[in-house]
Amino acid sequence: MLFYLVPVGYALWQSFRAVHRTGGQYGTSYTSFGGFEQYQKVFENAEFWSSIGRIGLFGIVQVPVMLFVALIMALLLDTPLLKLKSVFRMTAFMPYAVPGVIAAIMWSYLYSPQLSPVVDLLNGIGLDPDFLGPGAVLWSAANISTWLWTGYNMLIMYSALQSIPQELYEAAKLDGASNWAIAWRIKVPIIAPSIVLTTVFSIIGTLQLYAEPAVLRQISSNISSTFTPNMLAYAVASGNNYQQAAAISVVIAVITFVLSFGFMRLTSKRAGL
Repeated sequence: MLFYLVPVGYALWQSFRAVHRTGGQYGTSYTSFGGFEQYQKVFENAEFWSSIGRIGLFGIVQVPVMLFVALIMALLLDTPLLKLKSVFRMTAFMPYAVPGVIAAIMWSYLYSPQLSPVVDLLNGIGLDPDFLGPGAVLWSAANISTWLWTGYNMLIMYSALQSIPQELYEAAKLDGASNWAIAWRIKVPIIAPSIVLTTVFSIIGTLQLYAEPAVLRQISSNISSTFTPNMLAYAVASGNNYQQAAAISVVIAVITFVLSFGFMRLTSKRAGL
């Protein structure tokens, strides 16, 4: 109630308020019920739609890549062919233990042309990468998110794999199935609910993207204060326009709910659930 419902209710209440000023430049201001005035301003805000389009492109590319890598890693962990499984599991999961801001700061050193040994190495072989350029900075942020969350999603999928009865594998091997066939025709279909769960988590996380681009903004002029929807809401709130920021936050929450619930319904229908 205190840490979830009350803040959400307060944000909704603020989003329906409007600020009125009296007495000119040095007058006073007060708030009153403004109906959908703040929401109208959100939908008319070109920066809001630009940030939504940018984060949509981010999610369409980053989420499938991250989950595919996590799935491959989980399948590798579940195969008897992999040696040193505990080391592999710990190494893959370790990035998740790093706070997002710290990870972004660390990667910003690797992206910076003045400091990065990676950039120096690539320059030495004739390449001239610009990880913070206008066409690459979004994917630099996507790389940080992928590095952070792949291990977390891998563990969810790996836990689901551990619950599959070994008898299924033995029966498949008796029928002549290869390890490849067992992985893609038995393991992946059975852990489909876990894949759906990680996808929903990733959709929610994508729309909440803030830390990575906010840190990279300190070293790149190609990231504005309105680069993502959350950054836009923060920038508006920093200008003391709390009612507009609340409306932006509510719209982001609604979009997140629609996409997450829609994806779950779509996958449930295809699975016949």
